[in-house]
Amino acid sequence: MKTPKGHEILKIIRAHIEKYKREARVYNIGIVTQIGDGIARVHGLVTVMSGELVEFNEGTTGIALNLESKNVGVVLMGNGLKIKERSLVKGTGKIAQIPVSEDYLGRVVNALAEPIDGRGPIPASEFRLIESPAPGIISRRSVYEPLQTGLIAIDAMIPIGRGQRELIIGDRQTGKTAVATDTILNQKGQNVICVYVAIGQRASSVSQVVTTFREKGAMEYTIVVAEMADSPATLQYLAPYTGAALAEYFMYRERHTLIIYDDLSKQAQAYREMSLLLKRPPGREAYPGDVFYLHSRLLERAAKLSSYLGEGSMTALPIVETQAGDVSAYIPTNVISITDGQIFLSADLFNAGIRPAINVGISVSRVGSAAQIKAMKQVAGNLKLELAQFTELETFSQFSSTIENTTKNQLARGRRLRELLKQSQSEPLSVEEQIAIIYTGANGYLDALEIGQVKDFLKQLCSYLKDKKPKFQEIISSTKVFTEEAEVVLKEAIQEKLKLFVV
Repeated sequence: MKTPKGHEILKIIRAHIEKYKREARVYNIGIVTQIGDGIARVHGLVTVMSGELVEFNEGTTGIALNLESKNVGVVLMGNGLKIKERSLVKGTGKIAQIPVSEDYLGRVVNALAEPIDGRGPIPASEFRLIESPAPGIISRRSVYEPLQTGLIAIDAMIPIGRGQRELIIGDRQTGKTAVATDTILNQKGQNVICVYVAIGQRASSVSQVVTTFREKGAMEYTIVVAEMADSPATLQYLAPYTGAALAEYFMYRERHTLIIYDDLSKQAQAYREMSLLLKRPPGREAYPGDVFYLHSRLLERAAKLSSYLGEGSMTALPIVETQAGDVSAYIPTNVISITDGQIFLSADLFNAGIRPAINVGISVSRVGSAAQIKAMKQVAGNLKLELAQFTELETFSQFSSTIENTTKNQLARGRRLRELLKQSQSEPLSVEEQIAIIYTGANGYLDALEIGQVKDFLKQLCSYLKDKKPKFQEIISSTKVFTEEAEVVLKEAIQEKLKLFVV
């Protein structure tokens, strides 16, 4: 056998060196020094970022929230029961993000965008940061398109526009969730993607909402993000941001979206729990000082995008629970100052049988009639004023034994107007039906009926218009104006129906 010469050996070594590929990997590693109550104190993690995802060696994920000089405060996104002192923690270099895609429509997911409806994984090729920056001033345009809720009291007097943020506020058990879910049901056929975020709710309540959506065919265009009352505080805190990221995915694809946060009081409580465990200094009502920023950075993401960005929109309806109607508490005042108006639900009205229990006097939309079609403005322009005058007159009339005829007539008209605003749950009305109902009440056609007959008559009138006078709906839907021709058709229908009306 021939012995290789020196230059041949050199050639072989060189060839091996050229083929050799060395890959250097740098890991950011830390050690757990303290663990408990869903919070881990980690020594090390020198280059960790605020909000970065970290992985514990037993598989739990966490978010680095407190970057202190001697340690890092990490909140766990799970129970972390197997994490021990001196366990290793590895930085991922990623800020919290979730997968997004069209396939999320019709699904129920948790705060990490993982499916919890038992229908298997959701395919997704794209990711979005959970905390994205809100669109800037130049990226937005003013709100001008209506978002119909299907609730006559809201669409007529407290209109909501696409891209608006309208707060739903009231005590527990006053119908806040019902208003929000009815709005989602009314988006059927309106080309609006809906995201319902349930934060700290009972599992049975969330299941009931999902069942209603399925029965009414609303799940086709809806995503439900749910973190129940037994979920870790971290996940309850993250759920609204996850919902916003999913809605933004569609908004930046020139689509219209509606997001419900049910409710932000529970998110603030979860954030307070996390902050106190992280030893952040407490402020008013023991909430941390940045709780205002918690909600402002979430709600500012709702916007109507400029024509340059495709005019997509994200409309936010945050829900906040009050205690004994106290709107001056910390979280309610914070959210009121961020939003473009509020719908106040009163426990007294709810107990008096007025559903939805909207207190029209202190409810307001700061976008106003810019979010209404012209036909609705024409018909409902003075409705709020008339109801306010009626409420005042009704209060004063209680102290008087003799009431003159004009006052009697005004009170009778007011009671019928209040009656026509009552609406059953999960029965949203189209804008054409609302216009017909308001016109009938405001022009005194209901005055001859007993109060108990009002709802039945209006129901029959809507069916009569649909079957016998379709021209009315055609005129309103095509022109968006309450024309003289539409008024003539409606008057004929009302008079014909009054003659035929059977209780």
